[in-house]
Formats: sequence, structure tokens, C-alpha cells
Amino acid sequence: MHDILVMGGGNIGEMIADLLGRTGEYSVTVADRSVQALEKLKARGVSTLALDVQDGTALAAALSNRFAVISALPYRLTPAVASAAHVAGIHYLDLTEDVASTRIVTELAATSNGAFIPQCGLAPGFISIVANDLVREFETVEMLRLRVGALPLYPSNSLTYNLTWSTDGVINEYCEPCDALVDGKLVRVAPLDDVEQFALDGVHYEAFNTSGGLGSLCQSLASKVRNLNYRTIRYPGHRDIMKILLQDLRLSERRDLFREVLENAVPATDQDVVVIFVTAIGQQGGRLMQHSYANKIYANRAGNRSWAAIQMTTASAVCAVLDLLAHNKIPNCGLILQEHIPLTLFLENRFGKAYAVGSGVSAAGVSLAA
Repeated sequence: MHDILVMGGGNIGEMIADLLGRTGEYSVTVADRSVQALEKLKARGVSTLALDVQDGTALAAALSNRFAVISALPYRLTPAVASAAHVAGIHYLDLTEDVASTRIVTELAATSNGAFIPQCGLAPGFISIVANDLVREFETVEMLRLRVGALPLYPSNSLTYNLTWSTDGVINEYCEPCDALVDGKLVRVAPLDDVEQFALDGVHYEAFNTSGGLGSLCQSLASKVRNLNYRTIRYPGHRDIMKILLQDLRLSERRDLFREVLENAVPATDQDVVVIFVTAIGQQGGRLMQHSYANKIYANRAGNRSWAAIQMTTASAVCAVLDLLAHNKIPNCGLILQEHIPLTLFLENRFGKAYAVGSGVSAAGVSLAA
């Protein structure tokens, strides 16, 4: 039995606890400072711990003798959890897309006793595993495009958007500079720029630059990929409104206010779809070839619960990585990048099966309702 501490009792933390707990192989405790969040989890039979991550003594005690800690907290708190895991000598996994936080985790990993595995979610996370798998098919890659979006199935407002994920995370990726490879050189591009239109399965989308989705791919693939970029998928028109709010009205400088506005005006939804679209163009056997990965994952049921698609994909991804670690399928010390994990190994995992195209199975291998 592996003892796991999940930091953060929100939607993702709740599903992580549910998925791991149903295997019977993991003892899971969810820690949060919110009494309301903990009471909700207790009512569902989840073991909980009241904990403020900024209380270093309490955090150290909570991590003692655990197998691993999973941080499902806002990105600002990632460094504190990673530092405490480093001192405790246990495995560390997180879901952050924040570049600065991941840099700190990477530095800690250099002297860690356990595995430090940042960015274990959807994007960054699974998208990096897919991208690396596509690149392996080519001698050289001229262009690698990564496109991901978590979208409402039934948009009904001018933003054509509902809150399906961390509001802080969305604002951060819309405001921070974005990495890319252009003509073989690492560059920074502006968020919300480079808008493109495309259609998939008859549905029209737009995509634009956002921060963090590439994870460490620019460094890992620099010797093989000439041009590499990541853009978030939304319905057409969303980006223009966001640019007015964040740049023209300068709400990027007042992020707390912008978060309050969004959370009071834009409803959440658990009726969503995650769209994943990755395309690689390069030389293969002396020919210029294109290979793509496309997938749509819908809100559905796992066990006796209904889960949003973004919950399913994010929680399943980190659970799959943890499961591979626990079963000695990946290294158990130092920095483990997402692109180090083979796609086949990930998809064969009981949690990774949530990503199988057309599989009709949940992250725990339980048949999903139609």
C-alpha cells in the first residue's frame, strides 16, 4: 500500500483521490486549508487533513514517511510543496503549467532522493508525451504544432467559454510570455497572438499563443525540431474579447480583480470536451511527411460518479505517471520529464487508458456509460 498525500482539495484533487482510492493499492489523504473543501471530501469518504501549505512545520510533518506527494494546488504554491518534498526525501509530482515554478522544481530535482516529476497534467503533460512520440517517427522535423483546449459543450455567452479549470491558471497562461522554437532558435512570443482558425470533425475552432503548454519540449527537442509552438484551442471570437479585457483594459495588471470578475460572471460547467490536436511535419525516409494525433475526450462517468472531461484528463494523467512510478516502470530518482515517458507505456496503464482514442473506458479501466 503506497501512502499518498494530495495537496489541494478542489475538483482535480478530489478525482485523483477517487481514482487512486478505488484501486485498493493506494492510501490517499487530501490536504487543504479550506474547511468547506475538506467537509465535501469527508462526505465522500475521503481521508482529509487540514493544512496550510505556508506552515512549514505542519507541511513537513504531513509529508513524513509518505511514498509521494501530488501538488494540485495553484501554481504559486508549487515551490513550497516541492521544497518540503525535497527535504522529506519523497517522490514529488505536480500539475503546474507555470514556467518559473517548474524551474524551481527542476533545480530541486538535481539533488533529490526521490523522483521529481513536474507538469503531469494534460498540457503540459500528456501533450508532451504525444509530441515526443510523433517526433520519433522522423529523421528531422520541420514543424511541430501542439493544440489543446478544454471547452464547454454548450457555450451560451459572448466568451463562448465556461470555467472548467483553475481560473488562476487560465489567467496566468493568457498573460505570461510563451516559449517557441523558430528556425531552430528558442524565442519568446506574446500570449494571445498568432491566432489561427481550423476545423476538426466539422466544428470550427481558433487557437492562439498561451504560456506553459510546451513544458520542457523546447529544450528536449531543440536538436531535432526546427519550428515548435503551442496554442490553446477556443471557439472563434474568444481571443478577441480576452485581448480587450487583459491588454486594452489592462486587467493583466490586476489579476485578482479579473479572477473575481470571471468567477462571479462566468458559470462553471461539467459538460465539457477536451480537444487534442498535434501535427508533425518532417523528413521520413527521404520524403516530406505529416503525421497527426487528434482526440476528443468528453465528460463522462467513472465508477459511480460523473466527471468533467478536464477533470478526467488531468487527474488520469498524474495518476498514470504515479502508477508507473509505483510499479517501477519509470526511474525513481531525479528529474523525470513528461517526454521521457513512452506513449505506449502511458496508454497501456490503467489510468492512461482514459486517453485511448475511441476506447470507451475510464481512467480506471471501468466501462463508461454511453
